[in-house]
Formats: sequence, C-alpha cells, structure tokens
Amino acid sequence: MTMAASPKAGARLAPIQWSRWQDRLRQTSRSFYLTLRVLPAAVRFPMGLAYLLARTTDTIADTGLVPVEQRLAALRDLQRRIQAETTAPLDFGELCRHQGSPAEQQLLEHVEESLALLAMLSPEDARLVKAVLATITSGQELDLRRFAPASAQNIIALPTDAALDDYTYRVAGCVGEFWTQICRAHLFPKANLDDAQLLQDAVRLGKGLQRVNILRDLPADLRQGRCYLPAERLTKTGLQPDDLLLLENEPQLRPVYHALLDQARDYLAAGWRYTNALPRSQVRVRLACAWPILIGVKTLERLRAANPLDASSRVKVSRREVRRILVSSLWRYPWPAAWANLFSGGLEKTNAQTGNTGKPFTGPTADSP
Repeated sequence: MTMAASPKAGARLAPIQWSRWQDRLRQTSRSFYLTLRVLPAAVRFPMGLAYLLARTTDTIADTGLVPVEQRLAALRDLQRRIQAETTAPLDFGELCRHQGSPAEQQLLEHVEESLALLAMLSPEDARLVKAVLATITSGQELDLRRFAPASAQNIIALPTDAALDDYTYRVAGCVGEFWTQICRAHLFPKANLDDAQLLQDAVRLGKGLQRVNILRDLPADLRQGRCYLPAERLTKTGLQPDDLLLLENEPQLRPVYHALLDQARDYLAAGWRYTNALPRSQVRVRLACAWPILIGVKTLERLRAANPLDASSRVKVSRREVRRILVSSLWRYPWPAAWANLFSGGLEKTNAQTGNTGKPFTGPTADSP
C-alpha cells in the first residue's frame, strides 16, 4: 500500500519533500508508520508531522550522554520554534554526535525541515499540533527534572498514583485527544457522537498504552534509576524502589504489579469502547485504533505470566502474532459479534490467568451506528 498525501496539506509538498518525510517516519517507527498508512489520507499529514516532531523532542530528552540542563535548554528552544515564538536557527550538533541510531540523528539534523512543514498545515490543524506538542514536551521536561539525580544506585520512584496519571496524560493521553480532534474535523464532523465521552475514552486509551509500556519496561527503567510504580503503593507492601532490582522480591511486588496490570487493562477497555463509538463507516480509523489496543492486551497477558523484575527476558509480542492480529481484525470487521470478540476474548484469557470470575470491563459489545 502506498501512503498518499493529505489533499489539504501534503499535496502542497514537493515530491522530494514528501518522500523524505515518509522515509523519516518509516525509519523512526515501523509500528506507527503502519498505523499511519492505514489512516485516511486527509489526516495523515497533521498526524505524521506531530509524531515526527514528538519523536524529535523525545530524542533530545533521551540523549543521556548530554547533561540534563543542556537537554532542557534544547527542548525549550525547539518548543519556542514550534510555537512560533522565535525564528532563531536551531543547532543540535552536539546532540547529534551522541545518537546511536542513524534515524534519530537525522531527526535532529533535519529539524529545520520538519519545522518548515508546520507552515503547510491549515491554521486549525497547526493549532492542534502545537497544543499536543506543548503538552508532550511538558511531560518530557518534568521527567528530566524529576529523574535528574537518578541512577541504578539511586532509584527514584513516582510518589503517587496521581503523579503516574499526570505523567501518562502528558506523554500519551493528550495524544488521544489530538487524534480525536483531527479525525472529528476531517473525517466525520457531522456525526452524532457523545463528544465528552469520546474525548474521555480517547485520553484513557493513550494512558492505557503508555501504562503497558511502563509495566513492560520496568526492569530497564530501574537500571536507569527510574521507577514509574508509585512509591505509595510500594511502601504499603514493605518495598523500596531499589528492592525491585532483586528477582526474589517478585512475590512481594506481585499484588502491586498485578493491580497496575488490571488498571492498564481497564484503560484499554475504555479505548475499545472509544473505537466502537466511532462511526462504523470509518473502517480505517477503527482499525488504526484497534491494532495497538489488541497488541496491548496480548502484552498484558504475557506480562502477567512473567517475572516483571527479570531484566534478561523482555516481554514482546512477536511479529507473527502482530500479523495474526492484523489479519484477524480485517476479516472479522464485517461481523460485529466476531469483531467484539477480538477484545473480549483477550480479556477472558487474562481473567482465567488471574482467577477473576467477575464480569470484566469490556466496553460495548455491539458497534455504534
């Protein structure tokens, strides 16, 4: 499938610009590029550009060999350019030299080209892109400040559930809002939908996907001095963040970890409700929402059966399983009951693992008109 340009924005790009833009998206994230390809052409350009700039800010934030204050300054400079507060050229030469990934190095080297693309968005799309990037960058800056003194010998945990919720909103929940606003404006502006519920569930979807990442990446984050499991939960079980470096503490951690798995599952269930609340005619958008949700459910299933403190074995859904999810969702889509079972079937497996015989929060079981 060839990724066509957005008729309102991407079509104004010169062919070579469009080709470079697609290449950078493909190189920085194969999974998101897959999602972008299935989306209707009208929304690909604003969503793709927002993602490209968000990956640029993320690359800056994650360049650990550069001092925190220098990274914070670079984020502020880039944010001021995104918000059109200045036209001062950006020079990320030192940051570029510390990139292990050629794709991320190119993001920084060609940041001026990415910024120039903002001018090709409609005024409303540009406003939405700038707003979501401001929120994402605020989360990255907060993270850098919070974990500035962190190391494997000095693990810092988020203090409370509220701090975890705030973080996941800033770096992911806000993306659900952005996604919904862009799709609503370009694809189904006149559809009769409960917009308040739709936005609320869109935020939960973003938070749920980020929580899956947090729970999967726990061992790696701990070795960088970061613990996204709230300290208030750990303390109640008699654990300190540095205790999580020891495999033998998994039984003590299990109630906390599994409770957070349950929360992530419920957020994904809200995301499934969101997916089914979208007009049924929006097949491409529904598939683009369903795929990360279903992969997330499969990941949670694997995490529940694994030792979350084992750094030697990273839980991952295989490419073969991803292909199976994609194919299954495509052929089940015409039949609402079969489609609904894509999600509820995954939860039934999870409930069987946990012994939970209560009714799970599965969202709707029938498609909305």
